[in-house]
Amino acid sequence: MADKNISKVVYGGKTLIDLTADTVTADKLLSTYTAHDKSGAPITGTCTFDADTSDATAAVAEILAGKTAYVNGNKLIGTMKNNGAVTGTITKKTDSYNIPIGYHDGSGKVDISSTEQAKIIATNIRAGVSILGVTGTMSGTEGAKAQAKTATPSTTQQTILPDSVQGFNYLTQVTIEAIPYNESDNAAGGTTVTIA
Repeated sequence: MADKNISKVVYGGKTLIDLTADTVTADKLLSTYTAHDKSGAPITGTCTFDADTSDATAAVAEILAGKTAYVNGNKLIGTMKNNGAVTGTITKKTDSYNIPIGYHDGSGKVDISSTEQAKIIATNIRAGVSILGVTGTMSGTEGAKAQAKTATPSTTQQTILPDSVQGFNYLTQVTIEAIPYNESDNAAGGTTVTIA
């Protein structure tokens, strides 16, 4: 028998081996692996990848910097920045935090500064108002000392203020006395009216 490739073996009317329908080729077989093609010829694989990446959609900006991957048969080197643990602080009501583009390891955080947190306490918030989960208890009159005053009208303008030297800081009421008015008989037989 001449030395030739055998792709099909039939013995006693029964097919023992049939390679004729096989589709394996060297470029589809992993490198260094051996097999037989549909003609029965031995082949050694030349394929250096073990997955079909033709439908992969990753871009270099979506792969961590310095890491490599294969997309559609091409080797890509990532450019995505590794930010690690990113932290930020909010110090004003109008503050916002811009999340930097890139990879985050999940341990970073953004919080309200400790100085501002110390101000968010119940006694600094009006009763019935809740700010960031803290419900206020402040009535608005803490430290207030009220004073009621009485004033007598005069011919000049008056400004009525609480007596701050005595510790008063607001007025509960101001009572304006009646304008002093007096009538008396005079020597001419008439009536003298005295106002104030």
